[in-house]
Amino acid sequence: MVSIICIFLFRSTVASKQHKEVEGGKEDQTKNNTDAQTRKIAIDFDNTHEAYKSKDNIELLRSLLVFKLCTFDFLVDKNKELMDLSKKVFGKRLFERLMKMTFYGQFVAGEDHNSIKPLIHKNQAFGVGSVLDYSVEEDLTQEEAEKKEMDSCVSEAEKESPGVDHREKKYKAHRQFGDRRGGVVSARTYFYADEAKCDAQMETFLNCIKASGGASVDGFSAVKMTALGRPQFLLQFSEVLVKWRRFFNLLAAQQGKSGMDALEQKLELEQLKESLTKLGVGNKDDIENWFTGEKLGSSGTIDLLDWNSLINDRTKISNLLVIPNVENGQLEPLLRKFTVEEEKQMKRMLQRVDVLAKHAVDNGVRLMVDAEQTYFQPAISRLTLEMQRIFNREKPIIFNTYQCYLKEAYDNVSVDVELSRREGWYFGAKLVRGAYMYQERSRAEEIGYEDPINPDYEATNRMYHKCLEFVLEEIDHNRKANVMVASHNEDTVKFTLGKMNEMGLSPTEKKVYFGQLLGMCDQISFPLGQAGFPVYKYVPYGPVNEVIPYLSRRALENRGFMKGSQRERSLLWKELKRRLLNGQILYKPVY
Repeated sequence: MVSIICIFLFRSTVASKQHKEVEGGKEDQTKNNTDAQTRKIAIDFDNTHEAYKSKDNIELLRSLLVFKLCTFDFLVDKNKELMDLSKKVFGKRLFERLMKMTFYGQFVAGEDHNSIKPLIHKNQAFGVGSVLDYSVEEDLTQEEAEKKEMDSCVSEAEKESPGVDHREKKYKAHRQFGDRRGGVVSARTYFYADEAKCDAQMETFLNCIKASGGASVDGFSAVKMTALGRPQFLLQFSEVLVKWRRFFNLLAAQQGKSGMDALEQKLELEQLKESLTKLGVGNKDDIENWFTGEKLGSSGTIDLLDWNSLINDRTKISNLLVIPNVENGQLEPLLRKFTVEEEKQMKRMLQRVDVLAKHAVDNGVRLMVDAEQTYFQPAISRLTLEMQRIFNREKPIIFNTYQCYLKEAYDNVSVDVELSRREGWYFGAKLVRGAYMYQERSRAEEIGYEDPINPDYEATNRMYHKCLEFVLEEIDHNRKANVMVASHNEDTVKFTLGKMNEMGLSPTEKKVYFGQLLGMCDQISFPLGQAGFPVYKYVPYGPVNEVIPYLSRRALENRGFMKGSQRERSLLWKELKRRLLNGQILYKPVY
C-alpha cells in the first residue's frame, strides 16, 4: 500500500508512557490564581448598549425584520422557491440588492476577500474576531447529489463484486441518504466530482486562509475534509478505525472491563497475549515481540492509545485497510483490492491536507476542521489529529471539532487530550452541539444500526458541559490545551465564565475562545469581546447567487432558533427604543 498513508494515518500514538509535567505550567497556574477573586469578570448579557454599539439603526431594523420573517413557517419552508421566484420577477440586479438588504446582509459578510474587510475590521474594533468560511455550494438537485455520492463512495472492487467485501452498512453509501444536505440546517455540503474539483476547492481554502491572515492577526479559517478528496476513503478509514477500537472493547470485556470510560480500560498484558494467541491474531512469537523492548507493556497494561500503536505495527503498508473479525479474531482485508487510480486519489487527499496546514502556519492563521457525519468522522478526526501532532508543537494551529450530541463525544475528547499530554503538543478543540442530528437519526433507524445521538437535548447539554469541563481542567493543569466554546446557548457561556473564574483563568491568556455565527447572538459576542475575551464570529462570504443554498438553510435554522426564544428580538427592540428616546435617530458606530 501507500507509505505516506500508513505514516499519516497509523503513526505510533505513544511517545512515552510517562506523563511529563509541562515546564512552567504550574508556575503560570500559581500566578493566575493570585488574587483571582479580585479579577473575576461578570458579563451583563442584558446590556443592549454594549451588545449593539457596533450596529447602526438600519442594521438593528434589518435584524428585527429578518428574525421576524424566520418565525413564519410558510416563508421558511418555501424560502428557496420564493427566492427563485423573486429573482425571476425582479431580475438579477434588483434581487441581489434586496438580498443584501435582508438575509444576505444579515448572515453573509460580502462577496469576496476585499468586500468583507470593512466588516471584519469593524467587528475587530469592538473586540470580535473572525473565522472565515467561503460558503459557496453547488446548487444540485436531489437526484444529482445522490448520483455524485454513489459514484464517489463506492470502490471499484465493490462495483465489480457487490457484497463480497467485509463492509458494514453504516460505512457504505446508501442512495436514500446520498443527498447529505437533507436534515442539515447549518453545515456546508460538498459532493465529489473529480480530482480537479478537489484541487479547485483546496485553492479556495488557500485563498480563505490568506484572506484571514491579511484581515487580522489572530484569525481562524474553516475547512471541510469532504471537499479535499473522494469520500470513499473517509468511509473506509472510518470503518477500519472503528473496528479496531471495537476489537479492543471486545478484549476489554473478556477481562471484565466493559462499560468504563475509554481511558479507564487498561488490559492486563499477559491476559491480552493469551487472548490474541487463542484468537489466532499472529503467532506466539509475533505477539511476544509486539509488547517487548521500549515499545509497549512496560507498566503491565495496555490502554487504548497503546492499542493504536499496536495497530501501526500490525497494519503493514501492503495491508493498510486490514480489520479484525470480532467473531473469530482473524485479520481480514476490508477490500479485496485497490486500483492504481484509487491509491493516487488517496495520496492526493493527504497532500491537500498537508498543503493547507503549512499555508495556515505561513500566514499565522489557525485552521478549524469542521465535523461531518459519523460515518466520515473517525477518519476526519484521525487526519486532524495527525496534523495537530505535526503542526501544534509550538502553538495551537489546528483545531478539531467535536459534536457533543454524540454519545461518544466525551471518550473522543478525553482520548485526544491524553495523547496531546503524552506527546507534549497543543490540543485545540472546537465544541459544538452538532449539525446532523435529524439526518443521523433517520439514517441509523432506516439502515439499521445504533443511533449515535444522545437521547434528548438535555443529555446533549450534559455532554457538552462534561467535555468542556474536561478541557478546562486540562488547561488549568498545563496551559497547553485550547478550546473554542462554539455555542449560542447563554447558559453554556455563563457556565464557561464561572469555571474560568473558579480557576483564575484570565481571558487575556487566550486559552478559551467563544464563537457564534455572524448575524446571530450579538448580545453574547460583543459584550464578551469588549470585556477582553477572545470571541469570534463564523463569517461566511461569497457571491450572492452562489450562497443561496447557505442562506436557505440559515433561514431554516433561525426559524427553530427564534421560535425557541424571543430574547434576541426583545433586546434589539429595547436598544432601538433606547436610542430613539435619547435622540440617537442617526446613530453611527464610532471606532
